[in-house]
Amino acid sequence: MAKPVLRIIIGSTRPGRVGPAVADWIAERAREHGGFDVQVTDLAEVNLPILDEPNHPRLHQYVHQHTKDWSTLVEDSDAFVFVTPEYNYGFNAALKNAIDYLHGEWQHKPAGIVSYGGVAAGTRAAQMLKQVLTALKMMPMMEAVNIPFVHSHLDEDGRLKPTEAMEASATAMLDELLRWTESMRSLRA
Repeated sequence: MAKPVLRIIIGSTRPGRVGPAVADWIAERAREHGGFDVQVTDLAEVNLPILDEPNHPRLHQYVHQHTKDWSTLVEDSDAFVFVTPEYNYGFNAALKNAIDYLHGEWQHKPAGIVSYGGVAAGTRAAQMLKQVLTALKMMPMMEAVNIPFVHSHLDEDGRLKPTEAMEASATAMLDELLRWTESMRSLRA
């Protein structure tokens, strides 16, 4: 049986962002974990315009190719890790827009969150994101990775250098994601 697909989504699209460095680290950890087929998707590359579909996403009647491509990518995923910064006590608009494009494709799938920021480590963004995910019948993990003062964890090449606490949090989150992925599979049948 094939490993479940874990899609890591880089939520920030801002130039100069650190999201790709955070995503590279969690993707490497997920591959080492061994339970998933790990795939990374950068919303800056997906480049979705502000929601431009004329029909409600629950109808699955998409008219634009960018939506059809995004739909296939999400539908073919079994679990997610959202890598998100905190902007003004919330998660960013590009991530909200990408989530809002679809409906049924998200349902009955577990989600982990890796948040980053300053002193609050993106925790307020993570809490807001959980509310949105549960409205789509997703299961956000209680276990998460929150990275405070993210810039202090980057080396001279811009790579994330995790702490022991970040590593332990990642392991706990990935373990739970795998459990929930296996148990939620029957809900999508």
